[in-house]
Amino acid sequence: MHTLDNLPVVIIGAGPTGLAAAAHLHERGLTFTVLEAGDTPGAAVRQWGHVRVFSPWRYNIDPAARRLLDEAGWVAPDLETLPTGAELAGDYLQPLAELPQLKPHLRYGARVEAISRLGLDRLRTAGRDTTPFLIRLADGDELVARAVIDASGTWRTPNVLGASGLPAQGEADVTAYLEHALPDVLGADRDRFVGRHTLVVGAGHSAANTLLSLAELAAAEPGTEVTWAIRTANPARTYGGGDADALPARGALGARLRAHVDAGRIRLLTGFSVHALTPADGRVAVVVRHADGGEESITVDRIVAATGFRPDHTIAAELRLDLDPVMGATRALAPLIDPNEHSCGTVPPHGVDELAHPESGYYAVGMKSYGRAPTFLMATGYEQVRSVVAALAGDWVAARDVQLDLPETGVCTSNPADSASGDNCCGPTPTAESARGLSTGISGGLLSTPISLIALDATPAGGCCAS
Repeated sequence: MHTLDNLPVVIIGAGPTGLAAAAHLHERGLTFTVLEAGDTPGAAVRQWGHVRVFSPWRYNIDPAARRLLDEAGWVAPDLETLPTGAELAGDYLQPLAELPQLKPHLRYGARVEAISRLGLDRLRTAGRDTTPFLIRLADGDELVARAVIDASGTWRTPNVLGASGLPAQGEADVTAYLEHALPDVLGADRDRFVGRHTLVVGAGHSAANTLLSLAELAAAEPGTEVTWAIRTANPARTYGGGDADALPARGALGARLRAHVDAGRIRLLTGFSVHALTPADGRVAVVVRHADGGEESITVDRIVAATGFRPDHTIAAELRLDLDPVMGATRALAPLIDPNEHSCGTVPPHGVDELAHPESGYYAVGMKSYGRAPTFLMATGYEQVRSVVAALAGDWVAARDVQLDLPETGVCTSNPADSASGDNCCGPTPTAESARGLSTGISGGLLSTPISLIALDATPAGGCCAS
């Protein structure tokens, strides 16, 4: 017979948030097991290792993890520099996972297939909260646990191209021409883009990073064309806060992108809702449907779908989850992060209470906890797991003392009509009465002057000069 107190806490995922949870559990003296589907810590992070994040190291290192690393003589990086994904994985996550306090508790190649309660399906209530969790792996192995911290992220479940949330017609037929977020345009994936016309769909920082790399490639390789498509009429969200951004790299990213668009090196298409995709003589015809029912078409060689990610709760289908019907986050957290309402507001401190489900002892943390909201930062995940682990240790005072120090950007208007689309929340600097707060995610910023847009049926602008 299993006694909950004698069982480990199982963490799903050995990324930044999952390993931070392990560090906090160690500090609290709680046993744990980390299940990582990949072969290394930070396996998903390594897939975008060529990308430099816009937040400096000081926001990307968990305090409990830092204490363990410092005790082992770790030489910390310059906290004000910006790491790449490869540096984040190699210089922080790898040494953290190799610590003797964590290493024996990590299992690689362990993909979770399902989570339930031992001997109970979702219908059974009696004794549920005192029954261990059952975690089944893809290889058939099973574990039992006192609690589950699901830090599996969303990297494997990108959003589709179709504007209705469903795959565009024919999307499955053009996978050979389709790239998901953050391909290594200037490195390992270069040959797929040289001399070709690439369409980047999306308005977030993944799209911005890819567009800047493609613009650099186009400057060096004649015949390389870059088109950027967004659903809304204004790219202000992607351009960000500029000089007003508390993360200078984030502001500079948007400023560089805007310069390329203004110079015609990147062709910008607005009001672009993908309806259908069709292979066409080694290329792809993209049919766009407008709000008035009209359709137009553009033919390209490759498409980068930088359309964000969504959580996959399939592994928890036998658990009692209370998910917001819009966001896919917990009902308590969803209104705090909903980009329809808060794309320009602060992310308030939140922890175990906002992350709790009716299934006692199960917590989705990190990117997965945000559902479809695109504004997650690593520092948010670190505070989440600190709070959750404190609660698992019975220290509810610490669990509920949630604090969050996040970078900020420019003040945006609080007019719901401005932010309802999630893409265009920022106009001229608002008055004090209209200010909602400072953006803490990838959206937000100020746009003071209009930009020149190119109609869908226009000829691509010439010029490939570097910025």
